[in-house]
Amino acid sequence: MKTVVTNPVLRMDYPDPEVIRVGDSFYMTTTSTHFMPGVPIMKSKDLKNWEVISYLYDTFSDCEAHKLENGKSIYGAGAWATSMRYHKGKYYVCFNCNDRKQTYIYCTENIEDGVWQRSVIKGMHHDPSLLFDTDGRVYLVYGNGTIWIQELEENCSDIRQDGIHQILIDTPQVEGLNCEGSHFQYIDGKYYLFLIQWPKGRRRIQWCYRSDTLLGAYEGRILLDDCMEYGNEGVAQGGVFDTPAGEWYAMLFQDRGAVGRCPVLVRVTWKDGWPELGRKGKVEKQLEVDLEENLHISKKGESKSLHIPQQMDSMWEWNHNPDKDAFSVAERKGWLRLKNKNPASELERARNILTLRTIEPWCCGEVLLDTEGMKENELAGCAAFQNTYGYIGIRIGNSGARTIVQGICEDHRKDGTAIVREESLEEIKGKKVYLRIIFDFRERRDRAWFEYSEDNEIWKAGKRYLQMNYQLEHFAGYRFALFSFGEENQEGYADFQFLAMEQKEK
Repeated sequence: MKTVVTNPVLRMDYPDPEVIRVGDSFYMTTTSTHFMPGVPIMKSKDLKNWEVISYLYDTFSDCEAHKLENGKSIYGAGAWATSMRYHKGKYYVCFNCNDRKQTYIYCTENIEDGVWQRSVIKGMHHDPSLLFDTDGRVYLVYGNGTIWIQELEENCSDIRQDGIHQILIDTPQVEGLNCEGSHFQYIDGKYYLFLIQWPKGRRRIQWCYRSDTLLGAYEGRILLDDCMEYGNEGVAQGGVFDTPAGEWYAMLFQDRGAVGRCPVLVRVTWKDGWPELGRKGKVEKQLEVDLEENLHISKKGESKSLHIPQQMDSMWEWNHNPDKDAFSVAERKGWLRLKNKNPASELERARNILTLRTIEPWCCGEVLLDTEGMKENELAGCAAFQNTYGYIGIRIGNSGARTIVQGICEDHRKDGTAIVREESLEEIKGKKVYLRIIFDFRERRDRAWFEYSEDNEIWKAGKRYLQMNYQLEHFAGYRFALFSFGEENQEGYADFQFLAMEQKEK
């Protein structure tokens, strides 16, 4: 039986995807930037239904920037463009960290439940790709415009001091984004290097270079220049892989506005030793794969209702490293408690913001907030979270009054702090309130609407909507976020229940 896959495969922000197959299972990793735990590891049996089975790390640095301390942050940095390989019974995941100026390689024998061992390679290796060559030697291929090759020790623990280190290819220079996003593979006696390029005034395009020898002469060509009839946003960046039946595919991504960059499955055929992507150069919006649909892989990525019970759901991630002493899912059964132990001047500086990817074409995130434990001048609620953000929540006044407020980030100062316009909506008598944000990505509207209710029946709208805008300062799609903080260390807390993200198809 065949499975019908509709593109984008996941209608959420999973950028720079890397897919490998081991046996009859497919595994995918993606960029995670400043969110923790980081580098989601996803599994599928049919290339349609994907599940987050684990993460590469809980955190990978304890520095001030990773903890949002002393005005420092890693927004838009962190882990970028992973490379994943399976070699001699072990899984390897590699990425470059822009803020730490280092390259990290993780290794495990059990990708689903195993312990990852980490090696740190000094220096920047932009968008690195791992290659285990047929003679047992190991290489990193990386770069922007000029693509380099660097030999590693066979166990990937460090750079091999007497090894190869040289330019592999000088790609055509363009005004805009030069070739990067390396995916280096050895297939049927040839070396293939897949790259992305984004010339100014055009869309992203997919390149491929090939050679009969590792360091030999490479010839290149454009493999794909198509936008899938979506806003001239090119589909590109990724390697290729096969199925047990011998079909070939590529998992690339496409910019989809404020929701982020979404994975796109592209058919691959071979002609004269060259991979050909799509059907007559076009990405199919729907395609059949020769795999039986596997409903046993839970569709967490497109779940109609995502909840946090006693244990944290695998789809939720913290913004930067969490303070483990400032949250609990056990102190009050069935509730998430966020404790205000870390003073912050505004939302982007607040620790322990818990986030969930939004879903196109539109979706609605809801939460029940209990403010009984909050103290004066503290703010808690939910947000449409990116560099330009909006929120709705409750602010506790000097007299203990509870006021529904809505805030919109309108700009940023030179020091990076947000300029927020906050408006009072209504003072409430109770201590609990339902909050929700409606994210509308239909026809690229990219708007977020804010609502509140005291009884979960009669809903009232905020005064303004947020015009969402994907910005490189965060380099991530908009997320539904839960937060609680104060400007002073008063150590109140907020409790959250009935967490849900409902996807809307129309």
